[in-house]
Amino acid sequence: MKGQGEMVAEIFMIHENPEWLPPFAAAFADRNARFIDWNMAYKHLDLWQIPPEGVFYNRMSASSFTRDHDRVPELTSVTLAWLERHGRRVINGSRALQLEVNKGAQYAALESSGITVPRTLFGLGLPAIIRLLDRFGDGPVILKPNRGGKGSGVFGFETTAAAVAAIKAGDIEPSIDGVTLIQSYIQSPRGIVTRAEFIGGKFHYAVEIDATKGFELCPSEVCQMPGKEAPPQFTIIDSIDTELQSGFEAFLETNDIDIAGIEFVTDASGNNYTYDVNTNTNYNPDAEKIAGRNAPAAVAQFLITERDRHLSRAGTKASARQRLVTSISAPALKAAEIGTPPL
Repeated sequence: MKGQGEMVAEIFMIHENPEWLPPFAAAFADRNARFIDWNMAYKHLDLWQIPPEGVFYNRMSASSFTRDHDRVPELTSVTLAWLERHGRRVINGSRALQLEVNKGAQYAALESSGITVPRTLFGLGLPAIIRLLDRFGDGPVILKPNRGGKGSGVFGFETTAAAVAAIKAGDIEPSIDGVTLIQSYIQSPRGIVTRAEFIGGKFHYAVEIDATKGFELCPSEVCQMPGKEAPPQFTIIDSIDTELQSGFEAFLETNDIDIAGIEFVTDASGNNYTYDVNTNTNYNPDAEKIAGRNAPAAVAQFLITERDRHLSRAGTKASARQRLVTSISAPALKAAEIGTPPL
């Protein structure tokens, strides 16, 4: 039990999908720790209140609309601003959320860090996309939503004419934010894409993903729907190109992102193209079991360490304030003892 006046700081998990939390709950339980569940689909906010002490891990997902949580990211953005206004430690704060829900902002930020992205055009509404396809080139081409997630709404076409035909046939739905992307399809000679995982802003491991079965590449086991074909194969590897890794780590530091999965594809000439940043990253338990890795445990330990560091800093500040009060009060007390006014 905490002593009277001793600071209590918790770890808060900000999210909208409880199905993704069990691996983290198990990792915390293994460390005799816990987190407090803030499911933003059922939260409200009073800006006049002071936030609780603690560390706040934002796991808001761009795919929230696929679970009828279309506007939950907007409430989360207000919540993160409130926490940051009060100086709370937020893991993956406002900037991370901005990039999570906006592929265009992701690409601009990646290019600002010197990271190559595929050629991409943006249009508002499907009629605009048809016009842009006419000038894009022959293909192959990908259509994807600006706010997506889990590969939802991503379609590949051998030609731009085929993409136009699909739109006119009503086979393509607009993005939840109205903005759709036209993107060059980068062919991997091995048929794989790579997802590099970062915890605490540092490379943890990478996953090679068989992308030959489609674009729904969410690694979490709960993303695999009954009745669908077998999930893609996930294979953990221990390293990626060192220059690319350094670029990713610098990008994360610049954008205040602590935990993320960054996806890229390598073409036949060895050129790397980065096409997605997942600040709500999940991990594949089967691949981890084979490789003897446990990313949820590493995330839990990182959050606990951050919580303890927060407590240490808060305790140091409190001690400094107490020493200041004591140093100011001592002359006054001495003056009272000898009956003279303090200086």
